[in-house]
Amino acid sequence: MTTAVIYARFSTDKQRETSVDDQAQVCRKRAEELGIVVTAVHADNGISGSTLVDSRPGGRALLADAIAARFDILILEGLDRLSRDRVEQETIVRRLEHRGLRIIGISDGYDTSSGKGRTLLRGMRGLINEIFLDDLRDKTHRGLNGQVGRGFHAGGLSFGYCSIEKVGGHLLQINPDQAKWVHWIFHRYGEGWSTKRIAHALNREHVPSARGSTWCASAIHGRPDRGSGVLNNELYIGRYIWNRSQWLKDPDTKKRERRERPRSEWQVIERPDLRIVDDETWNMAQRRIHTPRARGGGQGCGPKPRTLFGGLIRCEACGGAVTAVDAAHYGCSANKERGPAVCTGVRVRRDVFEARILSQLRDQLMSPAAIAEFQAEMTRLAREERVALPIACSTRATRSAALDREIGNLVQAIADVGISPSLKAKLLDAEQERAELRRARSGPAPHRDVKGAMNGYRRMVMHLQHELRADVGRARAALAEVFGEIRLSRVGEEIWAEAETRTDHLLRVAGGTSNSGCGGRI
Repeated sequence: MTTAVIYARFSTDKQRETSVDDQAQVCRKRAEELGIVVTAVHADNGISGSTLVDSRPGGRALLADAIAARFDILILEGLDRLSRDRVEQETIVRRLEHRGLRIIGISDGYDTSSGKGRTLLRGMRGLINEIFLDDLRDKTHRGLNGQVGRGFHAGGLSFGYCSIEKVGGHLLQINPDQAKWVHWIFHRYGEGWSTKRIAHALNREHVPSARGSTWCASAIHGRPDRGSGVLNNELYIGRYIWNRSQWLKDPDTKKRERRERPRSEWQVIERPDLRIVDDETWNMAQRRIHTPRARGGGQGCGPKPRTLFGGLIRCEACGGAVTAVDAAHYGCSANKERGPAVCTGVRVRRDVFEARILSQLRDQLMSPAAIAEFQAEMTRLAREERVALPIACSTRATRSAALDREIGNLVQAIADVGISPSLKAKLLDAEQERAELRRARSGPAPHRDVKGAMNGYRRMVMHLQHELRADVGRARAALAEVFGEIRLSRVGEEIWAEAETRTDHLLRVAGGTSNSGCGGRI
């Protein structure tokens, strides 16, 4: 029995929510005409075709069914329902068809069974779909640009303002309840308060941020070069800036990144009716924020991690990251950045935490079972090397003979036509490779020292903390694999850490497998 799955999607481009049902109905009709049984309908409502398929709930379900081979045919209204990104559309279609699945697009006439002609049709439809997205972006931007020119509001809503719907658009107005806190932030900062202290105080007073959540220092400090953060928002002095930046998708990571537009493209409109902060207060804050000590705060690009576990631990109370909060302690970052009103937090000495966690890991790595696995793997590798040695020697001898002939031919060519840069380079490369092969042939045969490897393993485990600190970046990656998520919690006066250790990652470096758990009081 031939089975089919239907995929439908509607975005916001003049479509209704019933569009999904309409698409499914058209697809069901085609399935009936072909005598195909529809086993499932996957759909995504209000999601743009530029969103990755595996980032949509319905799209993920569709791909899961495809991987599990739960259907034979995919029916959709058109390939643009799958994706409007030409590259992703091509990638997804190729993957599905490689698995032997047939794809039928009703409105665009695409059908896997139509042979080579489908490739040209798919390419043309992908190009048309992508151009549609480009045109839609341009039209949307042009419309917003026109709204700004007519005195209306476009873009996000800053703290201190509200948006009032009017005929033809939305107007910005000062929100008195929030404006008083804008005044408060600027004055406290001018008095010498840190942005962290300001964020703590706002959370203690239960003042919601612009997004309705809690405050952190970076939301106040922001980035002066981008005009982000409360202290850098020129709207507070009545200067409305539109078209300052744009969001572009990274073709590798598929993530959207904010990019500054050239200053010549900015629209700067003076709006004295929206002023909240006077010039003296603004200038005082700007002088402080641009001092060498203040610069760099809230930039979001600090130094590389220098601790083994900072950021690999989670606070059990709030679920936030536990990082190095000072030179001697790990602590809840939410507690540090947002204050005790957000999370009472946990705090533990770094040296004590690392010593006890690594002590448990050391015990597991030195267990008889782990040592036996390591030794067995070393023995297996040594046996494989002994078997492979004659083959490697034969290969080297064959290659060495070929190099002798190649060098002879190059020398003859130089004698006949004279030396040239290309002939000289080829001759030098060939002679160097032959010399390396002869050194390898004349040297002692490689032999894996199982006993030496065991001694090295024991030394590494006994000095685990020192070995890890030799390369913190690599060590953190290994520890993340070993421990997964470490949960830190307070039980009475005690701090407890809990994790599911996966020592197989460390053993895999030398060969072996092991799984266990750990947890305990710090």
